[in-house]
Amino acid sequence: MDVNEILARFDRDVRQRPQEGPGAVVEREPGVVRVVAGDDGWTGITWSGLDGLDADAVIAAQVRRFAVAGMPWEWKLYSHDAPPDLAARLLAAGFEPGPPESLLVAEVAALPRRPELPAGVRLEPVTGPEGAELLVRVHDEVFGGDHSAVGRAVLARPDEVKAVVAMAGDRPICAGRLELHPGTEFAGLWGGGTAADWRGRGVFRAVVAYRAAQAAAAGYRYLQVDASDDSRPILRRLGFTRLATTTPYVHA
Repeated sequence: MDVNEILARFDRDVRQRPQEGPGAVVEREPGVVRVVAGDDGWTGITWSGLDGLDADAVIAAQVRRFAVAGMPWEWKLYSHDAPPDLAARLLAAGFEPGPPESLLVAEVAALPRRPELPAGVRLEPVTGPEGAELLVRVHDEVFGGDHSAVGRAVLARPDEVKAVVAMAGDRPICAGRLELHPGTEFAGLWGGGTAADWRGRGVFRAVVAYRAAQAAAAGYRYLQVDASDDSRPILRRLGFTRLATTTPYVHA
């Protein structure tokens, strides 16, 4: 895999062409692409390229724009974004950094696509409100907070967002979703999380394989993940390559 080529393609096809979910609007101006969404959607800067521009002025303009929207938002900063001191400029403008994650990409054809599950565990695709509620239960348990908006988003975009829940009896123990980017070669893995007492038994890997098979069936070449420190080693062993680091800089 040519890391620089794939990273440039990811910037062009995914970051500069974000999907417009229900109630979301994509706005572009010199140096930035942003998404302004409703209550259930992600809001923030998906791509920035500020070389040759007054970076501080562009940052201040985004703060003013989102102040009008009246909601918290984030500047999704990647390690290769310019200028090199953009992180420091965001801090000076009042942003708070979240935990950094690794941008990982793999060719779908090179990934395991046959889920291997422990005894007593099954995978159920999310096809309606009951499945969405199971997905939310897993996310709330694993990540903390209220993820009901994720459940609503899955139901609102069935053609572009596919979710799956791993069940042990009546208990949801792992869940994740696949987000398709029509018109590109990229699909994304999001929300993969496993209940603490089920980790280390292959459930997470099975949920990845299930979604890789979905991506292959839909004709996508690459899978992309923003991986936490917990999931990165597993994904690297499955065949994912690290392209960059991404950090959310959040503004209230």
